Amino acid sequence: MEKCLLCQPFGLEDQEIVFENKTCLYIQSPQNQTILEGSGLIIPKAHRPSVFDLTQEEWNDTYSLLAFAKAYLDRTLKPDGYNIGWNSGEIGGQHILHAHLHVIPRFSDEPYAGQGIRSWLKSPSNKRPQNV
Repeated sequence: MEKCLLCQPFGLEDQEIVFENKTCLYIQSPQNQTILEGSGLIIPKAHRPSVFDLTQEEWNDTYSLLAFAKAYLDRTLKPDGYNIGWNSGEIGGQHILHAHLHVIPRFSDEPYAGQGIRSWLKSPSNKRPQNV
């Protein structure tokens, strides 16, 4: 996948590889370049278009890196909570078609503290038309 940004994370100047294991990487943007302090991505090293394409080994390695990322973020930033999530497919909000798990530390002093991943999806304005 020559044009996939996440297949070439070493070439992404704005990303740092924080942890890696056999099949996956945990990457973060430098803290001065992101609104979501401490946020990062866990991505498989092999190109996988979506979360549904991961191998069992990649699932296990994703879980392992998630535990490392949480311990690291708890120690360095001490967040008050987390949002962890996958977007899958363009309609699901996946803008880079390479599987990636968002790891987002949350803090009680944020303007949107207490609002989870689904908060805007549950808005009445997001209800599908009845004639579908």
